[in-house]
Amino acid sequence: MPGVTPGKWVRIWQERLPDVPLALVPVEPGEAADLLRRGGADAGFLRLPVDRTDLSAIPLYTETTVVVCPKDHLVAAADEVTPEDISEDIVLHPLDDTLDWERPPGLPAFERPATTADAIELVAAGIGLLVVPQSLARLHHRRDLTYRTITGTPASQVALSWREDATTDLVEDFIGIVRGRTVNSSRGRQNAAAEPKGKRSEKGGGVGRRKEAGGGSSRTAAGRGSRATGGAAKGAGKGGKGTKGAQGGKSAKTPQRGKPRRRP
Repeated sequence: MPGVTPGKWVRIWQERLPDVPLALVPVEPGEAADLLRRGGADAGFLRLPVDRTDLSAIPLYTETTVVVCPKDHLVAAADEVTPEDISEDIVLHPLDDTLDWERPPGLPAFERPATTADAIELVAAGIGLLVVPQSLARLHHRRDLTYRTITGTPASQVALSWREDATTDLVEDFIGIVRGRTVNSSRGRQNAAAEPKGKRSEKGGGVGRRKEAGGGSSRTAAGRGSRATGGAAKGAGKGGKGTKGAQGGKSAKTPQRGKPRRRP
């Protein structure tokens, strides 16, 4: 979509997934959502609002709204203006306007320009002013024009969007890059899906190790010993020998006290 600069995210993608090509498709603002629905792109940057019936969208940032004017206009002398400051000026309203309002402030022109680019040409010709997101003012920069921040007007919000029924692993990877996830978190998701369950269980907690070392009998010994001495569970966990766990019970090899042995 015009005004969005995805260069940073594209570079990160190329570093993390060098074997997967990423193609950028420029589209007009009003065509981005339909392109996603037709499957012409896997994900896209567009401006809200968007119909989320079949599209998912993650808001990324809100753009600053500015008014574009000739360099010799009174607006250029201020650091910041309000709608009241341009109420007596003609303010152009292109058909591809990206701001969510019925009409901009100021006086309407006799005819609405077809595109923002056409409106910029009219501003340069002294026909009127134009209120747009700052990214579009930069995109259509001209030496004879400038822009100033304007308050009290709608602001454009940029979002990453994709088809809800086409959320593939690669789309998830791109979402992670745009949202600032580190390479470790991205790889962790892929490794978790590929790692065998048995391997993960071997790396698991102490219960799995006790089963492997001593089987069910060692757990039983630990259970019995725990009622008699505090060191029973530790002894059973070391191999299931039950030496310490048996301290609280009777043992056939331990002589009983109080009964003298008979001499042969």
